[in-house]
Amino acid sequence: MDKATTVKAVFFDIDGTLFSSTSRCIPESAMRAIALLRERGIRIFIATGRSINAIHHVQHLDFDGYITFNGGCCVTRDKRVLFRQALDPQDIQQLLNYTSNQPMNFSLMYEDCHFVNQATQEIIDMYAYLNLPVPPLVDRMNPDICNILQANILLRQEDELEFMSKIMPNSVATRWAPHSADINPKGISKKVGVEIFCEHYGFHISETMSFGDGGNDIEMLKHTAIGVAMGNAPDEVKAVADYVTDDIDNDGVWNALVYFGI
Repeated sequence: MDKATTVKAVFFDIDGTLFSSTSRCIPESAMRAIALLRERGIRIFIATGRSINAIHHVQHLDFDGYITFNGGCCVTRDKRVLFRQALDPQDIQQLLNYTSNQPMNFSLMYEDCHFVNQATQEIIDMYAYLNLPVPPLVDRMNPDICNILQANILLRQEDELEFMSKIMPNSVATRWAPHSADINPKGISKKVGVEIFCEHYGFHISETMSFGDGGNDIEMLKHTAIGVAMGNAPDEVKAVADYVTDDIDNDGVWNALVYFGI
């Protein structure tokens, strides 16, 4: 626990970590924890699969920076883009071709907007869970395939390996829910975002801490000096963490910071 005395930056996932899907809010204890971190001069960052335009429910907490699209785009507090990496256009074209005659739901995410291929009940339910409106349909006749930062595909886990190797071989899939996979460029993860902000602000990876609860948090939790898995995280996420705290609705963020003396 002596590592905690050197923590200068803390990275937070949103859904299931800061924002509860049960209460549909940020627990008061988490807001208090963030306020105390800021008082003590510790920088705080968001690390999410969402876009910068889809995190209105946490932006009022005034973070120092935002790792969005699972590391695909890193943005400062004043909205300056430090890093951006789009998906391979060939992978996107193959996704469009494949789904022209296959029953699969997906969304395509640009820096400032999202599109879906169809508004099925699964898509409606997913965006309701994210507390976001269902995006418009993608223009299959004239799609912009060069500036997509992330895709989200409703894909069974047992089908993921074959699909990715055949249809999107230049991309990588991670899961924040059992039924859904985030698709990012190969080599991109929240770990990349942590490194971008370490370089930008001049702190070392040994001075970092992170919180997460999903498969898309694994690389970040492994990379930061202290990786904390929420109690509501699946076993594969808990297995890579330095510490497993309580779940989001039982003051998990606050309790972990108390445990580490921060």
